[in-house]
Amino acid sequence: MLSTVSEKGQITVPKRLRERLGIHPGDRLELVEEAGRLVATKTVLDGGGLVDAVYGILSLDVSTDEAIRALRGEPDPE
Repeated sequence: MLSTVSEKGQITVPKRLRERLGIHPGDRLELVEEAGRLVATKTVLDGGGLVDAVYGILSLDVSTDEAIRALRGEPDPE
């Protein structure tokens, strides 16, 4: 597959290749030179980025304490 470099140095990754490699808008690619070739690697979010990516997607109708209590049960009496 061919891509043309724009005046600003930008390239377009062909749609078939993006779909095959799971590259989506906003994804970051690391570019390195290896033996005279340009190699692009999709970067993986760091641990903090993963939390940021899913933060707020759950909607609970109860407080956090009530949700934890429902998952763990009541504490054993001492």
